[in-house]
Amino acid sequence: MLHLYPAHAAEALEFNKICTLLAEKCRTDAARERVEAIRFHTKLDYVQRELEETNEYKSVLDSGDMFPNDFTNNIAKELKLLSIPRSVLDGKQLLQFHNLALSIKDMLQWFKNHEELYDNLRNLSANISYEKEVVEVIAAVIDELGNVRDNASRELVQIRSDLSRQRTNVRKAFERILKKLGRQGYLADISESFLNGRRTVAIQAEHKRIVKGILHGESDSQRTVFLEPEETIELNNEVAALERAEAKEIRRILADTTTQVALYHPILEAYYHLCGLYDFIRAKALLAKDMNANMPRLTPHPSFQLVKAFHPLLFLHNKAQNKPTLPLNISLDRHQRILIISGPNAGGKTVTMKTVGLLQLMAQAGLLIPADATSEVGIFKQVMIHIGDTQSIEHELSTYSAHLQDMKYFMQFANGKTLFFIDELGSGSDPNLGGSFAEAIVEHLAKKHALGVITTHYLNLKVMAGKVQGIVNGAMAFDEQKLEPLYQLTVGKPGSSYTFAIAQRTGLPKEIIERARELTEREHFKLDKMLLKTEQQSVRIGKKEKELNKKLKEAEEAKEKFERETDKEKQKQHYQTLKLQNQIKKEELEYLRDMERKFKQIIHDWKKAEKPEDKKEVINAAEKVLFKKKQIQANAAIAKKADKNYKTIGGEPKTGDLVRHKKNHQVGTLQSIDGKSALVLIGKMPFTVKLEEWVVVSKKEKPKKAKNK
Repeated sequence: MLHLYPAHAAEALEFNKICTLLAEKCRTDAARERVEAIRFHTKLDYVQRELEETNEYKSVLDSGDMFPNDFTNNIAKELKLLSIPRSVLDGKQLLQFHNLALSIKDMLQWFKNHEELYDNLRNLSANISYEKEVVEVIAAVIDELGNVRDNASRELVQIRSDLSRQRTNVRKAFERILKKLGRQGYLADISESFLNGRRTVAIQAEHKRIVKGILHGESDSQRTVFLEPEETIELNNEVAALERAEAKEIRRILADTTTQVALYHPILEAYYHLCGLYDFIRAKALLAKDMNANMPRLTPHPSFQLVKAFHPLLFLHNKAQNKPTLPLNISLDRHQRILIISGPNAGGKTVTMKTVGLLQLMAQAGLLIPADATSEVGIFKQVMIHIGDTQSIEHELSTYSAHLQDMKYFMQFANGKTLFFIDELGSGSDPNLGGSFAEAIVEHLAKKHALGVITTHYLNLKVMAGKVQGIVNGAMAFDEQKLEPLYQLTVGKPGSSYTFAIAQRTGLPKEIIERARELTEREHFKLDKMLLKTEQQSVRIGKKEKELNKKLKEAEEAKEKFERETDKEKQKQHYQTLKLQNQIKKEELEYLRDMERKFKQIIHDWKKAEKPEDKKEVINAAEKVLFKKKQIQANAAIAKKADKNYKTIGGEPKTGDLVRHKKNHQVGTLQSIDGKSALVLIGKMPFTVKLEEWVVVSKKEKPKKAKNK
């Protein structure tokens, strides 16, 4: 694992904010647990594999394909219960395992359909096999709603048959009693109720001694009492006995099924963790898409080359506000080990440093980074940082003392596999003494072959690049005329702090500025002035170079435009074809599953229906399902006819407007509006409708036929 110093280094580089964004993309508790347990790895193979898994999932998302990791329920509790002997899971809990197994089946089939693609994602399920027995065992006794099926056992079939018959007898007897009591005028307004699980009649209190039965309660006003009629007591007792027998048999069936499913506990646990793992990778891929992140090239050597890199949090913030983010190009290796960044305050030095550190942590945690795919990232064993005020009241350390404590650790433990970041090296002390110590520290770190980024205002550090091997200068560009930072890093030259320029632009009295110039050491001021002049020339040259590159790029784009457009059109047609095929397959699968579920419910309702009118309702429901497709075709024909004769205007409807229904495409005249409702005249028939379901249209003018001369 990567060693971090200090312990809060990851938080100082804002990696915790990346984890928060990542957790928000997760749909399962198993995936969120992986976010909480995320680690920074130092083995190249492990980092490579995690990055490739995420990159493959990102390519799946980019292609518009659908990876079927649809199981997102948290069943950790159910898995634990399943491992406990003699535990009993209810129907809905068992149905979760049924759906989990089917989800794994869909995943394995998806990989089979994409046989030559996504090797890294496929390898995660290489040791997983679909156990159809899990689905068969559960489906045999549990229906799609999680209820125990009538035919789960012969005993249950008999019990439910007797129970249905007995409930019918109770209902008929109760209806006779209600009619009788109604004729006698004993019933209260509500006529009946259920109390203590028993069906009761509501009797006016003054008649309670006339009607025979068991008193179960009375209303708050005491004007109504609730009696269980004497004629239904024995019948209700028989129903209650059958219900107890039903519950006992259901528990026995659930216990037997749980015992059978428990044999597959290790497999189901592996299924659950695999779904969580794919959800975790999906979250990383979604976050990468938000950040325009890519997979960099990896190298085992401690080095990095970032091309067009962005700080991910700054990029997302600017993206939300439609603001551009300037890219960063920076590299360190064994020849160019330490970058000393100078320039004005608020010019982006610390952001540049944090960008490098955060992207390095993201890469070694298996996250794609917001940088060009040509970027290269190495593997470090240590990351050390000193950013911000590290004053410690608890240990009575001043800012500078705490600074030196960190530097002591850096110099003791840094080596050729260390990446370090030091913000404002040497600050907090006498400028001359602080600068001397800072120079000595940089020399020592260079000798230890550590790689790192340092920000500073010390001139003696800026001139070290020419004296110490492996040290290079960098400057944050600044527009002196507008007094604005440009947030652009230029490697190879030091930057001015713009002390006098900023003081002048902020309105500090001229005599104060001139006195400061006099007090400033002559050589120090001369060097800073040279740096300022050099940097401004560099900015002007950079602008001209940018304009020239832009024109060259436009010329190159014009030259290749025809070829690019041709290839793009071919790819677009191929992509649309694949997308349409996938969409059709998905819709067919959803339609078949929906039809299967509806017909099973129809069969279930048919078995329970006893009266002819009940069976007729079931037949009507079946006809609606069967002829739904024909209705859709009929609606399509009506829509085509409406499109031919009317054009949609939209806008706020008013009385007298022609309006058209959004679904069945009927056209009528709006007669009146009452809030969200309206009266529409279709033909000669008025209808009360919901206004939101209609849109304003106008009649198309038919083209006039040319007259023969």
